[in-house]
Amino acid sequence: MDSGAYLASQLAKGFARSLQQRAARLGFSPGQFPILLELWAEDGLTQKQLLARVDIEQATMANTLSRMERDGLIERRPHPSDKRAQLIFLTEKSRRMEKDAVEAAQQADLALFDGFKTFERELTLEYIRRLLENAKKL
Repeated sequence: MDSGAYLASQLAKGFARSLQQRAARLGFSPGQFPILLELWAEDGLTQKQLLARVDIEQATMANTLSRMERDGLIERRPHPSDKRAQLIFLTEKSRRMEKDAVEAAQQADLALFDGFKTFERELTLEYIRRLLENAKKL
Protein backbone atom coordinates (compact mmCIF):
# COMPACT_ATOMS: atom_id res chain seq x y z
CA MET A 1 0.00 0.00 0.00
CA ASP A 2 1.26 3.50 -0.85
CA SER A 3 -0.53 5.43 1.90
CA GLY A 4 1.94 7.27 4.12
CA ALA A 5 -0.43 7.21 7.09
CA TYR A 6 -0.98 3.46 6.74
CA LEU A 7 2.75 2.80 6.45
CA ALA A 8 3.48 5.04 9.45
CA SER A 9 0.91 3.10 11.45
CA GLN A 10 2.54 -0.19 10.47
CA LEU A 11 5.95 1.21 11.37
CA ALA A 12 4.71 2.28 14.82
CA LYS A 13 3.25 -1.19 15.38
CA GLY A 14 6.53 -2.81 14.36
CA PHE A 15 8.50 -0.60 16.73
CA ALA A 16 6.04 -1.34 19.55
CA ARG A 17 6.43 -5.11 18.96
CA SER A 18 10.21 -4.79 18.96
CA LEU A 19 10.18 -2.67 22.11
CA GLN A 20 7.62 -4.97 23.78
CA GLN A 21 9.98 -7.92 23.59
CA ARG A 22 12.77 -5.92 25.20
CA ALA A 23 10.59 -4.02 27.70
CA ALA A 24 8.78 -7.08 29.06
CA ARG A 25 12.07 -8.35 30.51
CA LEU A 26 12.48 -5.03 32.34
CA GLY A 27 8.92 -4.73 33.67
CA PHE A 28 7.29 -2.01 31.58
CA SER A 29 5.23 -1.79 28.39
CA PRO A 30 5.77 0.34 25.27
CA GLY A 31 2.73 2.46 26.15
CA GLN A 32 4.33 3.35 29.48
CA PHE A 33 7.66 4.34 27.98
CA PRO A 34 6.77 7.95 26.99
CA ILE A 35 5.47 8.58 30.51
CA LEU A 36 8.61 7.10 32.03
CA LEU A 37 10.75 9.29 29.77
CA GLU A 38 8.94 12.41 30.95
CA LEU A 39 9.23 11.43 34.61
CA TRP A 40 12.91 10.53 34.24
CA ALA A 41 13.41 14.04 32.85
CA GLU A 42 11.26 15.70 35.53
CA ASP A 43 9.85 13.69 38.40
CA GLY A 44 6.77 14.84 40.30
CA LEU A 45 4.49 15.96 37.48
CA THR A 46 0.70 16.13 37.59
CA GLN A 47 -1.45 14.05 35.27
CA LYS A 48 -2.39 17.27 33.46
CA GLN A 49 1.28 18.11 32.88
CA LEU A 50 1.92 14.59 31.56
CA LEU A 51 -1.06 14.91 29.21
CA ALA A 52 0.42 18.11 27.78
CA ARG A 53 3.75 16.36 27.16
CA VAL A 54 2.59 12.94 25.95
CA ASP A 55 0.13 12.84 23.07
CA ILE A 56 -2.49 10.40 24.38
CA GLU A 57 -6.11 10.66 25.43
CA GLN A 58 -7.09 11.49 29.02
CA ALA A 59 -8.72 8.09 29.60
CA THR A 60 -5.68 6.26 28.22
CA MET A 61 -3.40 8.30 30.48
CA ALA A 62 -5.53 7.51 33.53
CA ASN A 63 -5.57 3.78 32.74
CA THR A 64 -1.84 3.69 32.00
CA LEU A 65 -0.99 5.48 35.25
CA SER A 66 -3.20 3.06 37.18
CA ARG A 67 -1.37 0.10 35.66
CA MET A 68 1.99 1.74 36.35
CA GLU A 69 1.01 2.29 39.98
CA ARG A 70 -0.21 -1.32 40.27
CA ASP A 71 3.09 -2.54 38.78
CA GLY A 72 5.16 -0.47 41.21
CA LEU A 73 6.54 1.97 38.63
CA ILE A 74 4.98 5.16 40.01
CA GLU A 75 3.43 6.47 43.18
CA ARG A 76 0.92 9.28 43.53
CA ARG A 77 1.19 11.90 46.24
CA PRO A 78 -1.15 14.75 47.15
CA HIS A 79 -0.37 18.07 45.44
CA PRO A 80 0.75 20.56 48.12
CA SER A 81 -1.47 23.42 46.90
CA ASP A 82 -4.16 21.85 44.66
CA LYS A 83 -6.40 19.41 46.52
CA ARG A 84 -7.83 18.06 43.24
CA ALA A 85 -4.42 17.14 41.80
CA GLN A 86 -1.86 14.51 42.60
CA LEU A 87 1.83 14.49 41.84
CA ILE A 88 3.23 11.45 40.08
CA PHE A 89 6.64 10.22 41.16
CA LEU A 90 8.84 7.38 40.00
CA THR A 91 9.50 4.53 42.38
CA GLU A 92 12.98 3.24 43.10
CA LYS A 93 12.18 0.32 40.77
CA SER A 94 11.51 2.58 37.78
CA ARG A 95 14.46 4.86 38.57
CA ARG A 96 16.78 1.84 38.49
CA MET A 97 15.47 0.70 35.09
CA GLU A 98 16.06 4.00 33.24
CA LYS A 99 19.41 3.11 31.66
CA ASP A 100 18.27 -0.36 30.58
CA ALA A 101 14.90 0.92 29.30
CA VAL A 102 16.47 3.67 27.20
CA GLU A 103 18.96 1.14 25.86
CA ALA A 104 16.09 -1.25 24.99
CA ALA A 105 14.32 1.52 23.05
CA GLN A 106 17.56 2.37 21.24
CA GLN A 107 18.04 -1.29 20.32
CA ALA A 108 14.46 -1.47 19.01
CA ASP A 109 15.07 1.69 16.98
CA LEU A 110 18.34 0.36 15.56
CA ALA A 111 16.61 -2.89 14.60
CA LEU A 112 14.23 -0.86 12.42
CA PHE A 113 17.19 0.61 10.56
CA ASP A 114 19.02 -2.67 10.07
CA GLY A 115 20.76 -2.57 6.70
CA PHE A 116 20.50 1.24 6.35
CA LYS A 117 23.56 3.36 5.75
CA THR A 118 24.06 6.21 8.23
CA PHE A 119 22.98 8.88 5.74
CA GLU A 120 19.86 6.86 4.84
CA ARG A 121 18.87 6.65 8.51
CA GLU A 122 19.46 10.38 9.03
CA LEU A 123 17.50 11.27 5.89
CA THR A 124 14.62 8.98 6.90
CA LEU A 125 14.49 10.59 10.34
CA GLU A 126 14.43 14.05 8.76
CA TYR A 127 11.53 13.02 6.51
CA ILE A 128 9.64 11.61 9.50
CA ARG A 129 10.17 14.86 11.44
CA ARG A 130 8.77 16.84 8.51
CA LEU A 131 5.78 14.51 8.25
CA LEU A 132 5.10 14.94 11.97
CA GLU A 133 5.23 18.73 11.62
CA ASN A 134 2.71 18.51 8.80
CA ALA A 135 0.51 16.21 10.88
CA LYS A 136 0.42 18.81 13.67
CA LYS A 137 -1.11 21.29 11.21
CA LEU A 138 -4.04 18.97 10.38
